[in-house]
Amino acid sequence: MDKKKIAIFVIAYNATTTISRVLDRIPTEVKEMVEEIFVFDDASKDDTHLVAEEWKRKTGLEKLTVFRNPVNLGYGGNQKRGYDYAVKRGYDIVVMLHGDGQYAPEALPEILAPLIADRAEAVFGSRMLVKGAARRGGMPLYKYVGNKVLTFFENWATGAHLSEWHSGYRAYATKALAAVPLQENTNDFHFDSEIIIQFLDHNFRIVEVPVPTYYGDEICYVNGMKYAANLFKIICQYKLHKFGIKKYAKFEKNTSASIYQQK
Repeated sequence: MDKKKIAIFVIAYNATTTISRVLDRIPTEVKEMVEEIFVFDDASKDDTHLVAEEWKRKTGLEKLTVFRNPVNLGYGGNQKRGYDYAVKRGYDIVVMLHGDGQYAPEALPEILAPLIADRAEAVFGSRMLVKGAARRGGMPLYKYVGNKVLTFFENWATGAHLSEWHSGYRAYATKALAAVPLQENTNDFHFDSEIIIQFLDHNFRIVEVPVPTYYGDEICYVNGMKYAANLFKIICQYKLHKFGIKKYAKFEKNTSASIYQQK
């Protein structure tokens, strides 16, 4: 099996108090394995990028690269930029790690394993696979119920069987990312659901692995009602597209991409 070129994409916004600890917690064996760890600070109002640069200076980890977007691109927009960077740099795998510490860097080996073994095009860290774990980890009841309801609806609408559609802990094969129209997706938080629909529609393999749930004092920038409304909207758009009633560029299928999944 050819050695995979792996990159860690740290997505960050106003993360001065957490980003150093997140970088510290990346397991040593993962730091040695990956080609690059790159941070995209999405025009934070604080000194997130400077803190990351100082961490690099103190640790001497030259494979860390820090970028600061000149304007805020949004959660989805920042992912587009990061994945485009990974594809252009020729990486085989890119894993997204949040700079606020909500997702455990210690789980990176488990997240990466199915992609390294060519068993998936996407791996999601699920907080819902282990019964009761999300609530024990501090997920508020209203978020837990909302997550379950929305996931049930999205599974029903797409025929998927995911335990969670709303985890931000994700790793992808870059060839699969390059095969779907990511740039047509939203710049908002429902980007994560749009990319799942695109992967499902291309018959790409998605594997879930359990990850611990953590809720600390990080600021949540998601408007829950707006987020839910946007999810219902994109499901309706997808159904209209599939039935040929109205076409949406983000759901146009690249027929050659399905061949990649068989290789």
